[in-house]
Amino acid sequence: MKQKEEVTIFADESCLGNQFQDAKSPGGAGGMLEYWFEDRLIRKDYWIFESDTTNNRMALKSAIVGLSLIGDIPCKVRFVSDSQYLIKGITEWITSWKARGWKRKSGNIENLSLWQELDILASIHQIDWEWVRGHDGHPQNEYVDHLATTAAKLGTDSGGLVQSNYQC
Repeated sequence: MKQKEEVTIFADESCLGNQFQDAKSPGGAGGMLEYWFEDRLIRKDYWIFESDTTNNRMALKSAIVGLSLIGDIPCKVRFVSDSQYLIKGITEWITSWKARGWKRKSGNIENLSLWQELDILASIHQIDWEWVRGHDGHPQNEYVDHLATTAAKLGTDSGGLVQSNYQC
């Protein structure tokens, strides 16, 4: 992707089988990048798959992969997700975790290495983290939910950014 000054990322996660004990829980994360290039809006999709995971891990991965695909040239990012775990974690909890040496008051942080990776990637950009209610008719959120769920069901990975099939 050519570097843009402003990018919007819509991201979502899926984990199938979390309700079953002693069974694998395949998961997916998906996202769509939107940015202007010259006089037209560009949309690119991404999705990943893990064979045994959790919703929280995949929420973090949706952000990590999305920010990684932007690159390391600083830009303004609007990141939209329906994961309160992700949005509250990155906007509220992470500051105190870091101040405590990456610990919670009550002990260890789940998915610590992912939080640390996200923290490094997020520090490159100026990011507005935005929470939206999931499954509430938000068109882009519904679309990226489909990407994440399909990745989890089919075990697929986009291998990077691909042309989006999103229709307004």
